[in-house]
Amino acid sequence: MHTHLAPLLAHTFEGVEEDHEGYLTVDGQHIGAAGLYDARRLVQHLHENGVDRAWVSVPPPLYRQRLEPDQTRHWVRALDNGLRIRLEGRTALDRLTYIPLDQPDVAVELIEDIEDSIGWTAAAGGGSAPLDEPALEPVWSALSARRKPLLLHPGESPDPRLGRHYLSNLLGNPVETGIAVAQLVLGGVLTQHPDLVIVLVHCGGIVPSLVGRWSRGVATQRPGIKPETADPAMTVRQLWSDCLGHRPETVDLAMAAFGAHHLLLGSDYPFPMGLDDPYESLAHLPSDLRRRIACNAETLVAHPAKP
Repeated sequence: MHTHLAPLLAHTFEGVEEDHEGYLTVDGQHIGAAGLYDARRLVQHLHENGVDRAWVSVPPPLYRQRLEPDQTRHWVRALDNGLRIRLEGRTALDRLTYIPLDQPDVAVELIEDIEDSIGWTAAAGGGSAPLDEPALEPVWSALSARRKPLLLHPGESPDPRLGRHYLSNLLGNPVETGIAVAQLVLGGVLTQHPDLVIVLVHCGGIVPSLVGRWSRGVATQRPGIKPETADPAMTVRQLWSDCLGHRPETVDLAMAAFGAHHLLLGSDYPFPMGLDDPYESLAHLPSDLRRRIACNAETLVAHPAKP
């Protein structure tokens, strides 16, 4: 459920350049991973690893948060149409439509208009609004009504301290996921919308290691936490997560936090921080549990499980 491809753009956009090989440069950032531009290569990757299907989303450098509303409206439509074209004829690949959480009105338009994608993807953090902001309430209501999965993928960290040592990815990505989930949990979004189907990447980022601390904060009524806030350790079990943790104990911690029935395969194809074999992260688990996790996505799409 965690793979990426770039769209085939049918129009030119200010700030976006395409070279003679079809590689994109977006707002000055060259998007150079070769596998992003070849759907056949992704299908081969699945076949070689014994995986039947993949959910495909555009990579974070294409989110382009903080555009003006009209620019965002045109851009995200082009992303979705371009990804649809990229996947055309590839029955093993299912499209996730990107919705801009920095522009809630545009996000709702997409949710209401687009019916042929397997689900949605959006930025955790980065330039998104805080996920418990009232402005996003129409988005959560629209998603809840449709019960398609929303994959939250970290946006670019706004913390300038993370410029060195590749920390914007190595540290910023899991932290952005944690901040987003904390807003959903402590802001009451998940309890108010029990039909939301939200999927996390990178083993849930920092969430599995911190959810106990959040529970303690609720139990001791820390300042700023509403008295009626449910125990976060229970609330996060409404969420789903991939198993891309790079350490067996990280996968085990995610399993303890979300439940084995809410873990999914994810490789982060084709990026270097991903896995060549999505089953690698499950190698330490019993074979029956590995098979179960490999099939959980079918259960999620057919009838999302309650926590």
